[in-house]
Amino acid sequence: MGNLFRTGVLIAAMTALFMAVGYFIGGTGGMVMALGFALVTNFIGYWNSDKMVLRMQGAQAVDARRAPDLYRMVEELSANAGISTPKVYVINTEQPNAFATGRNPQNGAVAVSAGLLKHLDQREVAAVIAHELAHIKNRDTLIMTVTGTFAGAISMLAQFGLFFGGGNSRDNPLGMIGTLLMVFLAPLAAVIVQMAVSRTREYEADKDGAIIARDPLALASALDKINQLARRTVNVAAERNPAMAHLYIANPLSGARMDNLFSTHPDVRNRIAQLQRLANEIGTGGGPRAPRQPEVSPFGQPRQAPRSSAPSAGAGGWRVPSTRNDDRGNGPGPWG
Repeated sequence: MGNLFRTGVLIAAMTALFMAVGYFIGGTGGMVMALGFALVTNFIGYWNSDKMVLRMQGAQAVDARRAPDLYRMVEELSANAGISTPKVYVINTEQPNAFATGRNPQNGAVAVSAGLLKHLDQREVAAVIAHELAHIKNRDTLIMTVTGTFAGAISMLAQFGLFFGGGNSRDNPLGMIGTLLMVFLAPLAAVIVQMAVSRTREYEADKDGAIIARDPLALASALDKINQLARRTVNVAAERNPAMAHLYIANPLSGARMDNLFSTHPDVRNRIAQLQRLANEIGTGGGPRAPRQPEVSPFGQPRQAPRSSAPSAGAGGWRVPSTRNDDRGNGPGPWG
């Protein structure tokens, strides 16, 4: 209920900003048009945003046949979280990362990169997936869809006002000055709101995801590893669509990762510190590579000590499902 209330407040605030942009560009008529544009934009975004995001990021759907280990892990963690099992996707990029999308827990989707499965061990992958499931459970995917849609639409509206002569309207209280102000200030305000909301939700998802996986230090270890490896790997799909960067568990773009107005994610060191405090509170203190955990994992199997490096396919570790056809044009088998 709290997240639904926050979503309603956020929609109201962004709609008010949207209408203000319309008013300063085209007066009362512009405000009414902006309201109509906001309603249409959010209607389309609500029903189709997940499909658009997955398509733009090049995510490929996998099932229990193609990725049995991964799919079973998502199923069991979803049961821990008390939500329906979301659809599972793999992104064909070497950068270790993941994101969640979907308008509600009944229509959620989790996407993990091939690099995540390659470089992280089982505990760390489980912790990352639990983080994404927390986003779905808390309806953060809807919140971020709303803010992202509004941010893009406000910027588009301001540009339309400039190029189509909104400053010449007699009903415009500030004339061309108002139009110019909106062109520069409105998108900036929308992006600041979007990024601030994104940072807040990441902290909450870290906490809730660590509880779902019952392993805060595994998530701390995963974040540290992702942060180091992501800097050396380019996520082409994310670079082409930077407006989607806030959906990922870690910033997929190049640039500073700081807790300031213009960052999409909290500083990784702050997130790790929060997880270490949580581990101490629930009695799993220690370093991220050697946590004191129960003898049985959330998956009903004896816990094994994490490996110092990512396991290879030949060693019985993670196998990355292929998303490409072979040379003869046949589709990939269960594991490519």
